[in-house]
Amino acid sequence: MNIFRFAGDLSHVFAIIILLLKIWKTRSCAGISGKSQILFAIVYLTRYLDLFTTYVSLYNSVMKVLFLATSGATVYLMYVKFKATYDHNHDSLRIEFLLIPCALLSLVINHEFTVMEVLWTFSIYLESVAILPQLFLVSKTGEAESITSHYLFALGSYRALYLLNWVYRYMVESHYDLIAIFAGVVQTILYCDFFYLYITKVLKGKKLQLPA
Repeated sequence: MNIFRFAGDLSHVFAIIILLLKIWKTRSCAGISGKSQILFAIVYLTRYLDLFTTYVSLYNSVMKVLFLATSGATVYLMYVKFKATYDHNHDSLRIEFLLIPCALLSLVINHEFTVMEVLWTFSIYLESVAILPQLFLVSKTGEAESITSHYLFALGSYRALYLLNWVYRYMVESHYDLIAIFAGVVQTILYCDFFYLYITKVLKGKKLQLPA
């Protein structure tokens, strides 16, 4: 554990809190990609299966349970409780084009060809592109509510901080994981355009708009 990983985890939790509060308070999931939330749920399910077999620390276990529970709750709110407010028309990116390549890549490039390791690797690859349906939805609608923008910024910050975590671990512990680093770089790059618009528009009180 180091300050960058801890800050990344806090940013991740903050993003989830923002999302759930947005949905619950407005009683609507308008502007939120249900497909991205399904992908994130799959990420946590495949990554945290070791919750039942491996104990690392109380902190680690609590975070795993938190991510599993909140991802399930988000999918429930979007597809069951507030289903009528979900924008199916704009949330149209075909997620099989993300799932299948990630699954195939995890079978080919992994640290060890075991079930748990392949599933972990799959979750790392999938997380790097899981935000694409959300960004695609925002680009199709042309804009995003401020609260949705805050959610995306917190989520992107989590991944950027984790990259700093890997730099720190390499410098201090001489430890690195090329799969996690590569996926983290890809995910951060996907957020770059959004980060720029967030800083230049949202933080100045303007509505975030993306080219359709």
